[in-house]
Amino acid sequence: MDVGNAMAGAGGAGFDFMSWYMEIPVVSRLYFTGAFLTTAGCALDIISPFSLYFNWDLIFSQGQIWRLFTTYLFFGMFSIDFLFHMYFLVRYCRLLEEGDFRGRTANFVLMLMFGIAMMTLVAPFVSVHFLGSSLTFMMTYVWGRRNEDVRMSFLGVLSFKAPYLPWVMLGFSVLLGNPVTIDAIGILVGHTYYFLEYVYPVIAEIRGWKLKRIMEPPTLLHWMCGTYDGAMHVHQD
Repeated sequence: MDVGNAMAGAGGAGFDFMSWYMEIPVVSRLYFTGAFLTTAGCALDIISPFSLYFNWDLIFSQGQIWRLFTTYLFFGMFSIDFLFHMYFLVRYCRLLEEGDFRGRTANFVLMLMFGIAMMTLVAPFVSVHFLGSSLTFMMTYVWGRRNEDVRMSFLGVLSFKAPYLPWVMLGFSVLLGNPVTIDAIGILVGHTYYFLEYVYPVIAEIRGWKLKRIMEPPTLLHWMCGTYDGAMHVHQD
């Protein structure tokens, strides 16, 4: 899988944007749409980035709760860096939703909620204002760990396996002038989620612990995501 060629190919002749857009799974499509519209609103001066960034005091002292969500929707103004993040957001969010989380929408939403909660708790201590890139790195990390044998190349020059993708992205992001902290948070939270979702259940089963799974969506979330019946069948089995 050539990351550079894939990004270039997205703008090829005969590309049907609407067909591509509607093929994106619902959760990934909603996130991509929110991020794109938020950035477009800022570019058109409809929205100010100053009303979107994460600020603990403004959120919890002045009740500007929307900042808990808008910090994950703004990826900077339209630029190469923005396109870079949009590509990875859509690609790896979609690959996760169509792969490991196919038919498990509630689990996928829980993963995003876990990432948002963890990053929101960390943000005040590292002075990070926009966390969309961190969430993208989290999803890329999880996908890479779940596809360890996939061979990839960056710009047709650097060849590596999927688990190293977040680190390659981190290096490229630094070259574009972005701070390391934002992306490192995503990798750390992604590793934490990977352990709780995929490693802990195996350890719990081997050692006979009563709590076999930590990252189990509540019934209400299953119901909201339309996966309630499937979850009931899994528990019955």
